[in-house]
Parts: sequence; structure tokens; C-alpha cells
Amino acid sequence: MEFMARGRAEVRITHADVGKRVSVRRLTGGAAGEAAFTDAVGVLTSWNDGVLSITRRKGATVRIEESALVAAKVVPATPARRRGPAADTRELQEVAARGWPALETERLGDWTLRASGGFTRRANSVVALGDPGLPLDTALERIRQWYGERGLPALITVPTGRADAADALADALAERGWAAEAETVVRTGALAPLADTSPGSAEGNPPRIALAREPDAEWLALYHRAGGAADTTAARKVLTGGPSVWFASVPGPDGHPAAIGRVVVDGRWAGFAAIEVAPAQRRRGLATRVMAALAERALSEGASAAYLQVEADNEGARALYDGLGFADHHRYHYRRALPGSAD
Repeated sequence: MEFMARGRAEVRITHADVGKRVSVRRLTGGAAGEAAFTDAVGVLTSWNDGVLSITRRKGATVRIEESALVAAKVVPATPARRRGPAADTRELQEVAARGWPALETERLGDWTLRASGGFTRRANSVVALGDPGLPLDTALERIRQWYGERGLPALITVPTGRADAADALADALAERGWAAEAETVVRTGALAPLADTSPGSAEGNPPRIALAREPDAEWLALYHRAGGAADTTAARKVLTGGPSVWFASVPGPDGHPAAIGRVVVDGRWAGFAAIEVAPAQRRRGLATRVMAALAERALSEGASAAYLQVEADNEGARALYDGLGFADHHRYHYRRALPGSAD
């Protein structure tokens, strides 16, 4: 949550803002094991006798001594933000590509070839939007060659499930023996409700969530797509390469992260990824807390819509995102060139 102006924190609300939605930061602790500050988002329902009352989306009320305020601001009204964002498949695919940028790209007509040393399919596959500018078989041969020169398998990302998707391309690739794998669901939702899932004071001392511009070694170790890799250079470059990227980490009792997450802010969109919880720390609501903290940061940078990508068979993650208001937008899968497949 961003409250800084000219390098210092400011309280930018007054009694006249009662009835508006606000974000506040207050001093709550500072002793060993306690967070020095706690943030709250909700409607400022009263401000009497030096005490502010903030009502969260789910009805819980937080009472804050005026003397404990460190920073505060009015958050723009929410009705439009609470509606699911409207977007076509192309917009979302392009936003997602910018949010997970490849280390190397090359254009093939409207298509984009991407390579990142093999770190994730997403950063090492073709974004197939529009026309490749060549007959399909010629384009596929060029794709095979390009990825072969880099020691990578030839993969094409194929969006499906909507009228503006690429179902016809999926059929054409299937006819040529390109195998389907890793079906993924792109989900969208309004951003403001995510911020409203932050824990209230009634929940005791919630775990501190640290935000940073760069992932440290501990963060990377918990992220299953990067952890354990001998060389994390490609992973770091992809993860930090989006327009405005933030990394969240919840310290665990053993000193290692109990949960992590990433958000990339790109205009109105906030893209969530790498939401992971250490096995011993699961079922404590940490994933929700991480997403709420990242959503607050994205809201402060002007975003209003959220998206994420989840593999279709990941039922646990899909249930979590259902509860946070995400809905399916479209799907995509990868088509892999197999030895002997036709071009």
C-alpha cells in the first residue's frame, strides 16, 4: 500500500471522509515477533473522540486510535472495480506475455517466438495471435528450426474456448501431429475484493508480509518452478522483467518463507503468479493473505482488474481462486512438435 509523498508518509484523510473507502496504516507493535505496522482497507464509518472505525467488506469493524495513525488515504470508489473486467482473448494473452517476459523474442508475422533458457513453458513458447505471415507449414518449419538452434523443444501456446481464440489452429496442429499438453485456465476478477481479504485486528497478530522488488534466494527456493535449479539467472530475469513487479514473502517460524507470491502491474491489470505455501504452513490462510497484500500494492499503482493462470487439473488452487472471486475467461494449452510430426 503506497502512502508516500515527497519521501514521507502522510495522513491524507479527514473527518469529511467518513463514508468513503480508505486505506490506513497504523502503529500496532514493534516488540520482538510483532509487526510494527498493520494496514487496513475498508469504509470509514465513523471518527469520533479520537477513534476511527473502519468496516471491512465482510462486516468486521476495526477501531483505530487517531494517535496510532501513520498514514492514510482515500481509495477510489469500488462499484466498477467489483464487476468482473471485460477483455478479449488477445488483450489477456498480450498482457500475460508482458507480465512474464521472455529473455529473447523474434517476430514471425503476428506471432512471437520466445526463449528463456527453458525456464517455464510460458517463456519458451510461441505466442500464436493473428497470422504468422507465412503458410502454416512453412511457419512451423521456421519454429522448429528456431527452437532447435537454442536446444529447446518447439512449443506453441494455443488459446481456446472463446470465439476470438485459436481453436482452428489447435485442430490444424493436431492434424500435423503436434501433441497437446498442460491445459491451463486464464481466470479474471475484480481487484478491490482481493485487498479486502486482508486480516483484521480481531484475528490477533497476523503474519508480517514483506514486499520487495527482487526475489531473494529463499523466495526462489520455495518457488517450485525455480527452486533447486543450479543456475537461477534465467528465472530471475523472467520473474523481474515485467512492467512493475512485486514479490511477497511471509517469514516462517524456522526463518524460511512460509508463503510467497508475485504480482505484476500493467495498466489496469494485476497479474498474480507463484502463489506458494510451504507444506508445513498450509491451511492457515497464508495464500489469501499474500494475495491481499499484493492486491493492495497493485491498487495503489492504479490497477483495477486481476488475472492469473492455473493449470486445469490443479483443483486446490482453482478452489482457492473461486473463493476470491475469480472466474474462467478462456483456456490455452501447448502444442509440442514431436519427432516425425508433419509440417
